[in-house]
Amino acid sequence: MPTYLLLGKYTDQGIKTIKETTERGERFKEIAKDFGVKVREILWLMGEYDVMNIVEAEDDQSVAALLYKAGSWGYVRTTTLRAFTQEEMNSIFAKMD
Repeated sequence: MPTYLLLGKYTDQGIKTIKETTERGERFKEIAKDFGVKVREILWLMGEYDVMNIVEAEDDQSVAALLYKAGSWGYVRTTTLRAFTQEEMNSIFAKMD
């Protein structure tokens, strides 16, 4: 299943209610299931981004729908990166020949 890195930055509303962020993380995991997305891990960060999720989904549309839903809560803005395993990279390289 494709893997995605979801990087988040808190909005003003998100930072005002920072003590609820771990509860929101649990809610995100539960809602992700409804979209067919498996949350492998949630990590809170120091630096440019505040939170990172590692998720798996069958397709981009499932991840996009989940993020639109989560974004509508108003606590975080996200950047999404598609991640590739070594096996997937080798398959990509094989197509270059």
